[in-house]
Amino acid sequence: MDIAYIPSPSTGVIHLGPVPLRGYAFCIILGVFVAVWLGNKRWIARGGKPGTVADIAVWAVPFGLVGGRLYHVITDYQLYFGEGRNWVDAFKIWEGGLGIWGAIAVGAVGAWIGCRLRGIPLPAWADALAPGIALAQACGRWGNWFNQELYGRATDLPWAVEISEGPNRVAGTYHPTFLYESLWCVGVAVLVIWADRRFKLGHGRAFALYVAAYCAGRVWIEYMRVDEAHVILGLRLNVWTAIVVFVLAVVYLVVSAKLRPGREEVVEPDAPGSKAGAVPDAGAAKADAGSEAGDEAAPADRPAERKDAVPAEAAASEGAVKTATETKADLRKAEPAEAPETDKP
Repeated sequence: MDIAYIPSPSTGVIHLGPVPLRGYAFCIILGVFVAVWLGNKRWIARGGKPGTVADIAVWAVPFGLVGGRLYHVITDYQLYFGEGRNWVDAFKIWEGGLGIWGAIAVGAVGAWIGCRLRGIPLPAWADALAPGIALAQACGRWGNWFNQELYGRATDLPWAVEISEGPNRVAGTYHPTFLYESLWCVGVAVLVIWADRRFKLGHGRAFALYVAAYCAGRVWIEYMRVDEAHVILGLRLNVWTAIVVFVLAVVYLVVSAKLRPGREEVVEPDAPGSKAGAVPDAGAAKADAGSEAGDEAAPADRPAERKDAVPAEAAASEGAVKTATETKADLRKAEPAEAPETDKP
């Protein structure tokens, strides 16, 4: 007898009149809002403009949803194109089925388009968004709980999840792999935030750290799952994908740190206070330069003095002497002329 377990909802849909509210979709939407909110705060802290993260997310999110669904449908094609299957179900995204690998890869294409339109570097934007993406995954994994899917092997642990009888599933208690991955993603977000503050990660290295850390957890979580999947050399396809992506992320971290150490000084050129966006006034610059050089250069708003110009004090003295001489001459002219001496009769 189970002492405790995590109960699953009897349904993943709540109807408000004719409008269905699906738990899976709600978790995805909540994750997007969390990612944009945290990404915006980190972007502003890096010197970017408020709203830039959301503007680029308008491109990245739709691309990511399409990419995530394509990866799922391609790798689990037998669920939609096998015998007795309906290919129309491939478009029913609300029933679950998003591959994070496809979501990140194709979502990056949308983000690249948005970054190009805004004139900002994609790696810097990805660094700002990295921990937010991890938290978005933490939220999104609870959608699997609503749909009672992607659970692990049977267990009687107190935190086991209860699964009811349904299509392609047997009632019982199983490892809640959705919960394991959700908690792991929260830990990844904390790790990226700490490492970014400690080591000033830049040029896409915070995003690469997120990818590597997530893949490390995905390997052991994927190994516990019992849902149908393609197996290559004894390992599930997603395990191989996680291993390959982990290696690529680590290689990028090492090579990038050597080729482009440090962090970008300017992430958005036209942001207020940005070094690249501030254009100093030419006159002010000259005046400042003249002041710093001991007033050796003439200000821009005054005509330059001639090299042979007489100093002001000397000019004043010379003028005073000249004035006194002219006054003396005038007085002489004003005196009456003496009458000439004549012979007396």
